[in-house]
Amino acid sequence: MMTKYATPLAISISLASGLTLATEDTPTAPETVAVTADRIEKQVNEQSLALTIISQEDIESIGHTHISQVLNQVPGVTISRGNGQESLTAMRSGVLTGTGSCGAFYFAEDGIPLRAPGFCNVNELFDVNAEQAARIEVIRGPGTAVHGTNALNGVINVISQAPATEAESHLSIEAGPDKYGRIKASHSDTNGKHGYRISLQGNHDDGYKDESGFDQQKMNLRHDYHGETWNIQSMLAASNLNQETAGYILGKDAYKDASRKRENPNPEAFRNSSSVRYYSRFEREGERDSRFIVTPYLRYTEMEFLQHFLPGTPLEENGERTAGLQSAFYQNYSENVTLYNGFDMEVTKAYLKQSQNQASFAAFPTGQHYDYEVDALYGAWFVGGDWQATSTTKVNFGGRYDIQFYDYDNLILDGNSAADGSACPSGTCRYARPVDDKERFRNSSFNLGVIQNLSKHTDIVANAAHGFRAPQAAELYRLQAQQLNADLEEESLNSFEIGLRGSWDTFQYRISTYWMHKNDVIIQDSNRSNVNGGKTIDRGVEANFSWHITPNLMWQLQASYSKHQYDNDALTTKGNEIDTAPRQLAGTLVRWSPFASTRIELEIQHQGEYFLEEDNLHRYPDHTLSNLRWRQQYSEQLYSVLRINNLTDIDYAERADYAFGDYRYFIGEPRAIYLELGVDF
Repeated sequence: MMTKYATPLAISISLASGLTLATEDTPTAPETVAVTADRIEKQVNEQSLALTIISQEDIESIGHTHISQVLNQVPGVTISRGNGQESLTAMRSGVLTGTGSCGAFYFAEDGIPLRAPGFCNVNELFDVNAEQAARIEVIRGPGTAVHGTNALNGVINVISQAPATEAESHLSIEAGPDKYGRIKASHSDTNGKHGYRISLQGNHDDGYKDESGFDQQKMNLRHDYHGETWNIQSMLAASNLNQETAGYILGKDAYKDASRKRENPNPEAFRNSSSVRYYSRFEREGERDSRFIVTPYLRYTEMEFLQHFLPGTPLEENGERTAGLQSAFYQNYSENVTLYNGFDMEVTKAYLKQSQNQASFAAFPTGQHYDYEVDALYGAWFVGGDWQATSTTKVNFGGRYDIQFYDYDNLILDGNSAADGSACPSGTCRYARPVDDKERFRNSSFNLGVIQNLSKHTDIVANAAHGFRAPQAAELYRLQAQQLNADLEEESLNSFEIGLRGSWDTFQYRISTYWMHKNDVIIQDSNRSNVNGGKTIDRGVEANFSWHITPNLMWQLQASYSKHQYDNDALTTKGNEIDTAPRQLAGTLVRWSPFASTRIELEIQHQGEYFLEEDNLHRYPDHTLSNLRWRQQYSEQLYSVLRINNLTDIDYAERADYAFGDYRYFIGEPRAIYLELGVDF
């Protein structure tokens, strides 16, 4: 339940601003209050951003075993599943790959980033307990003034469940193919000024492919205190993953070959990851209609994995320890003007090691490849507000200034050689270690939104924004070949969007078109050097609709058509389409409740064809998946959910590309049936 003192960035929002599945079987008017991307609540009709909210009911109904199953409902978003819990993200973009590419996305829990600025990981969404969340907020395109670096292509923010006002408990068990099993449990209560909730889950999967299973555990422990002066929201979150990893299978259309679908060419690969996060959010109301919020937090991560996709399968170990602080002050200066400002900062100690035990090609020496530490300091100041310019015109605005410091310390021999100083037989080693260095990056971002009311039910919305991301530490210090100094600048993105939205009791929609231009994209050139110089352009149309046809029947549709292209010749011919960037994405859902105790959902997801490499010579064809879900309530406490994924049992690839002269695929799983039994008491 969302209270007045909600988590940062938590949003309870109507379908007028995004795709939110209804939380009751009967049509109701959209909610009128929302907690926005400004970290504070506002009226729904005051928000111009391209927002999608996935509700708790939707999360529980989908019962995702991988984060892609829930986030792929969002227009313009594609989460490509790797093996196990691994993923790659696209938001109004192609799937971004390569060292540091994940820096284009701001992944957060209750508004606090899952990783420190400059130390992203493409798979970091598996750290967060999205399976037991209150909602998931998605902002498409650059974030607002409260986000800053990394909020370049979008924001994904998982909102934790607040304590219940009365004692409640939940327990469910779930079983599926390949010895899949999951247990989820939670308990919550409020006693006077104190409320708490503990949420636990653990799952096991032997894996569809050979030797590709995983075990994962997650925990959220939240405490809310409502005092006379201060309201304090605290949470301890932890996760652990132990995963065997299956690699690509090779060969054109290999994903259609039944005899190869369980093939794992990398049975030795694995990934182990653990994380712990803690925050306390202190909030108080002041004089003259003001509010002050300050949130100190701590973050810890550890990961090791075998890089099966590289010759010699080197082992990588990385981790970070962070102490940070978010603060904001809000003031209503008049009925028409609200302003806010604040400071954010983080101090991070991070490390990365890479080593190889077995002999490989001449350029890949055994022994240590990298062993370095980075001390990082991040600080930012932001300001923003809302202005009711006329009775029918609302303006949202914000600006931010960020500073990022890196202090890099190489712990082994500098240069392009084996760790013992010997030359590689090929003359040039693949890996290069720069000398100790210090770097500083400074940049600014802004957002400007306008909402023009055309009528009681219809608005025109427009947004302009400038976002950026600083180079990630790995792009600066994890170098290759003869590059011993990466003289990199920040990536930047300019965005403009205009749309039309409408909201009635039983029907809501939003249609928008956007244009985004990215400059100084960090790429790896033909000499394997990390350099700026890439440019891309992204254009698209997005739409979502929700219609309660009758009190027992609801229909939804979300769709996008986009074109993502290279805008210079840095990587390939200007005008070529970016690889792994489908032009068409669409999904539709029909929810039918023939009885008060029964709910049936049919979901269809379509992904269009896309190019597999930047030269646009090879393609992956489109595919369409269908999923069926049936929830049956037997009593007020007892229920079951039957889920059938890939109902029509089609052959498809979760992800495809073309590299090193061959097609490569992560195989999509065949029809799978899951049964969940649960009790609420």
